[in-house]
Amino acid sequence: MATFATSDQLLVIIDPVARRWDGESVRIAKDVLSAGAASTKVCLPEDQEEFARVLARRGSRRPVVVGDDRALMRAVALLHRQRALAETVLSVVPVGAGLGVSHALGVPSGAVAAARAVLDGAERRLDVLVDDSDGVVLGALRIPPVPLAAQSEPTVAEAGLAQGGGHPWLRTYQSLFRTLVPSRPSRLSAAPATPGPARLRIEVDGVTLVDLDQPVEAVSVTPGPSGTAFVRVRPLSLGAVAVPLEARGRTVTVSGADFRYRADAAVAGPVRVRTWTVREGALGLMLPGPA
Repeated sequence: MATFATSDQLLVIIDPVARRWDGESVRIAKDVLSAGAASTKVCLPEDQEEFARVLARRGSRRPVVVGDDRALMRAVALLHRQRALAETVLSVVPVGAGLGVSHALGVPSGAVAAARAVLDGAERRLDVLVDDSDGVVLGALRIPPVPLAAQSEPTVAEAGLAQGGGHPWLRTYQSLFRTLVPSRPSRLSAAPATPGPARLRIEVDGVTLVDLDQPVEAVSVTPGPSGTAFVRVRPLSLGAVAVPLEARGRTVTVSGADFRYRADAAVAGPVRVRTWTVREGALGLMLPGPA
């Protein structure tokens, strides 16, 4: 009789937004995971509080989040606050409207491919940014927060159309519906539509890269593959093209007048000072193995 490792005991947490957005992809992912793992426990939390309770009671099971970027970020934030992120191998099957972060991390886009990566992939250790308020950034951090397309929860009609996406005629009606019906406003904090230049002091490992006397148009910080963050600052252009300033370091501190920033898919602030520190290999994520 075969014996299975702990990693074959899965806790599949299906986010409620994913269930409403694309029930067919959720069903496919659940079927693939249930068929391929030794033991699969499927949970259907109805809200964020229940989502947190389910994840906290995972025991020795490997958590698999079926949902969009916000569900992935919620799971990472909860594990970080429990000081369990470094010891947990997380998996995600992307389902929903906002999937840019998941795809940027290397998670396959299709339900079948993503579920197969959960079962047959390899654990990759990824660097993250952690700020002084205990927030976690998986991908890009931007100041000012460049607005992204709104990622609202689907209406009942939208969810019903999405669940029938396997039929060509329903896809036609789905496109028509989304054209005629205005999208609902995002629940994310609103970012300024046309942010202007800011006066900020940006320090990398204690060394000032830009000071308050130099207005900047944009700042981006991304965790790199070697335990450092890549910082890119675009100074305000006054006629001539301004050359971007770049640096790498383990800590990045931004201070100045009240500013907002976009961390992955969420907008935070306003704050007057914030420090981000690279946590090398802090996130264990199941991704497709080498071909």
